[in-house]
Amino acid sequence: MISVKTQGEIDLMREPCAIVRDCLAFVGERIGAGMTTKEVDTLVEKFIRASGATPSCLGYCGYPASACVSVNEVVVHGIPGDYVLREGDIVSVDLCAYKNGFHGDGARTFRIGRVSPEKDKLVRVTEECFFKGIEGLSAGTPLFDIGYRVQKHAEANGFSVVRAYTGHGIGREMHEDPTVPNHGHRGTGPRLPAGAVICIEPMIAAGNWRVATLDDGWTAVTLDKKPAAHYENTVVIGEDGVEILTL
Repeated sequence: MISVKTQGEIDLMREPCAIVRDCLAFVGERIGAGMTTKEVDTLVEKFIRASGATPSCLGYCGYPASACVSVNEVVVHGIPGDYVLREGDIVSVDLCAYKNGFHGDGARTFRIGRVSPEKDKLVRVTEECFFKGIEGLSAGTPLFDIGYRVQKHAEANGFSVVRAYTGHGIGREMHEDPTVPNHGHRGTGPRLPAGAVICIEPMIAAGNWRVATLDDGWTAVTLDKKPAAHYENTVVIGEDGVEILTL
């Protein structure tokens, strides 16, 4: 069942979502070649805690860090560690903050220095896919219209949509109904009600969409080892459109 939030609950969600927004901007200003992915995670944890919130990812189902830091062919759930970021890498940072009894969630993919034309286009198109996904989105829109628009834009640019991971509802729990795929058929799926709060998060691959999970049980990589990018925001469905809480 798709949870509908009251206006009061949505107002309580604004603060953790603003912390996510500001933390992603903070990381984006500081991330660079020579940093380890663990150092990126430390930036995230310190920022979230200094903002009076708790990093939702830390300890979630045993996850050992405050952020997912995913480099190049890692699609999502990269565990921060000793890897040193290098010129030409792309790295997605996915984080979630908990405050006021609610979660906020967002992700960005950052370019480390000068990247290849393919990676540059991939990062740009992945962000565009999010905004394509929310075009015309409002109360009453069929859920899979989001994925239809994401998929259409990704494939029109020569990329593929990762199927194994999706967006989701969010609120008092980090992951709630509904599942929000990044592919689908237009006009299908349950109709979204006003007051639904969902995370829309295109995960787009430069090559094939198939992925595998490494032995750590978390890190998801493209099977063909080609790069992938990730872009996510938390949005509220309104009668006449959407409000993006993490921008």
